[in-house]
Amino acid sequence: MKTKQLIIEKTSPFDVAITVEKLIEAASKKGWQNPANHNFEQSLAKSGKVVRPIQVVEICKPEYSGNMLEKSDERIVSIMMPCRLSVYEKEDGKVYVALLNMAEISTGLPEAAIKAIDAATAESFEIVNSVIGVN
Repeated sequence: MKTKQLIIEKTSPFDVAITVEKLIEAASKKGWQNPANHNFEQSLAKSGKVVRPIQVVEICKPEYSGNMLEKSDERIVSIMMPCRLSVYEKEDGKVYVALLNMAEISTGLPEAAIKAIDAATAESFEIVNSVIGVN
């Protein structure tokens, strides 16, 4: 995906829970792991805050993360790991998926990190598009 946007937002045809489930399934089919999900609606409810459904899905592909973490100079990029997909409902009642275009901010990083980030970014977009379609 060629774009200069840092954050990309796409509409999902599914509710939040199904979108999350389908994203994890699609990521798994491409060899990605799902180390954690964060349900902000539930965690904020514990503090008395009511928000619309919102979950953040963490995905990680060892092939990419390993390439970025195996050398000292590349370890600095660990701040950007794992990749995150945010799934949320807005006031319009529609569900959206947002993801960072990490390739857009990789300038100046070590070469191995740039290659891994570019590949991970492209594949993250493929995962999202396979679930919600291109929009």
